[in-house]
Amino acid sequence: MTQKSPTLLPPDIMESQLSMIDLLTAMFPSPGELEIPASTAQCVEKLRDWCQDPTTEPSGIPSNLLLAVCLPVVEGEKTIQVNISIPLQSEDAEIDQAPPLGYSLRQPDWMSKAEVAGLAASMPQEDVFEAFEYVREEALRFLETRQSSSASSEAAVARDVGPIVRVWFYFPSLSTRQKRDDMVNHAPGYSLTGFVLAGKPGVLCLEGASADIDAYMRFIKTHSWGDIPSHQKKVSERFRETQGVQRVFSGMQEITDSLGERSGQRANRGDMQALEAWLRDRGLQEAFEKVIF
Repeated sequence: MTQKSPTLLPPDIMESQLSMIDLLTAMFPSPGELEIPASTAQCVEKLRDWCQDPTTEPSGIPSNLLLAVCLPVVEGEKTIQVNISIPLQSEDAEIDQAPPLGYSLRQPDWMSKAEVAGLAASMPQEDVFEAFEYVREEALRFLETRQSSSASSEAAVARDVGPIVRVWFYFPSLSTRQKRDDMVNHAPGYSLTGFVLAGKPGVLCLEGASADIDAYMRFIKTHSWGDIPSHQKKVSERFRETQGVQRVFSGMQEITDSLGERSGQRANRGDMQALEAWLRDRGLQEAFEKVIF
């Protein structure tokens, strides 16, 4: 079957697509809020003229108009960019309604690639304005959670009751995003600092009072991992440092997406050389040798 070549949208539907730009311009009038490339602006003018007189089809019209909205999350401090693609063509000659807009998020400097991917995964796809509202609310919630976690971590460091130990756990495989988020988010409540590294293998390092670490692990296994069959809860304590331990980490963090290159069919095999170098820089070379080998 021969695939039809896309053609310009009918003038009335094209006007509907162009009106979206007018609406966005009205909604985001402040400097820096709406970014319209010069090529997009020139194309819009061509199409406006064509909609008024569609006898001669304009040349050099792309399949989509591209622009970006910088959504304010924290006024004057944080923004997140939403890239918007407005379709101008269709393979359906009988199209009777405007094709949906496409949109994606650009990674801001205050979120990791994985955090942006998690935010984008649940972004509404049918209505760009619903997407704006969702992004604003979720990004603000993310910042508030981070601030709360940071405050809890600082309180944990200040609280330090009893001797601090550093415990290393080894996972043959650690992948589920929600489980990893739980490991990070619940640690401050137990006054723990450290890091999580997902993949094959996965590593969890915890610093804090021995009783707090044990209570935290019981909570994670019972609640966060409650829906996982017991035979899949494979984690082993590999190394426990107890003498003269000082905290190396100021909070609890996941380092999966910031540590070297990942390999394997699903990019789930971490770069152990990068981990070794990362730990060596923090004076934890001995731990790497005991935990990984």
